Amino acid sequence: MTELKGALIGCGFFAVNQMHAWNDVKGARIAAICDRDPERLKIVGEQFGITRRYCDASQLFADGGFDFVDIATTVQSHHPLVEMAARHKVPVICQKPFATTLADAKAMVKACRDAGVPLMVHENFRWQTPIQAVRRALDAGVIGEPFWGRFSFRSAYDVFSGQPYLAAGERFIIEDLGIHTLDIARFILGDVAALTARTRRVNPNIRGEDVATILLDHQSGATSVVDVSYATRLATEPFPETLIELDGSHGTIRLSQGYRLEVTDAQGTKVTDVSPRLLSWASRPWHNIQESVFAIQQHWTDRLAAGEAPSTSGADNLKTFALVEAAYDSAATGKTIDIGAMLR
Repeated sequence: MTELKGALIGCGFFAVNQMHAWNDVKGARIAAICDRDPERLKIVGEQFGITRRYCDASQLFADGGFDFVDIATTVQSHHPLVEMAARHKVPVICQKPFATTLADAKAMVKACRDAGVPLMVHENFRWQTPIQAVRRALDAGVIGEPFWGRFSFRSAYDVFSGQPYLAAGERFIIEDLGIHTLDIARFILGDVAALTARTRRVNPNIRGEDVATILLDHQSGATSVVDVSYATRLATEPFPETLIELDGSHGTIRLSQGYRLEVTDAQGTKVTDVSPRLLSWASRPWHNIQESVFAIQQHWTDRLAAGEAPSTSGADNLKTFALVEAAYDSAATGKTIDIGAMLR
């Protein structure tokens, strides 16, 4: 397979994980990087041996010489950068949150579709080893038809120390973390028909909400609860684990703290350790997320080489992004939101 060459735009906090993962991916490598901050550009360029460095994305695209672009900037810049990639016919990966509004997200998907350009949103949580294990256990059919689920991420981890800008936004936990958990709920139980949400701000030193509880009515008839919190102190800090409970017509699945997967049916309970690998460049407790970064980037590379759509395509991610917008609408109005109406 011919090695694909990529360009990375954005050399901030999380992009370093993406650069490490690109080094491990088979069939692709990063050939150029871009960032408006010359110091960040220099640090990442020297760390990963990238000599092609740009402070201007338009110059990067004008020079070309790469097969795809990985956009790892903050959300406000996504729309113009994605449309720039579409104009240059360059396949594009875009970091989450995909857009600032659902209308912007739809416009970006349309721009890439009209240009015939593949688009993937870097929604890596569904690629975590334990989440994939839950999906496989459900697909095995031993618990029958799932009718209820819970997807929970509750922590007191100081996420603001590494990403202080998160404390300044009017929106926080649903947009930053809940988007992942909502995507996992869709991945496991299918698309959503209606949503009801409640939020709170417990930490007085931030602007946005740090607790959210969201009720989902799935199109399959299943009901699930997505609950996320950065204000929950526990005896053992579970960060960054997503815990899952599924009840089915013939049994249950439980993904509990410590990456313990329990599948119970009429024959009893089977317990499996579904811990993620600790990659050579990863560090605990982030290794779960870091491994999923590698997994989604390998998936993108394989799908791009095969000419196939990625799992978290822009079109697919619209269905997750709509849940984020609906959660904020529901929390503000107290109403249940029709998801289908938002996507029309």
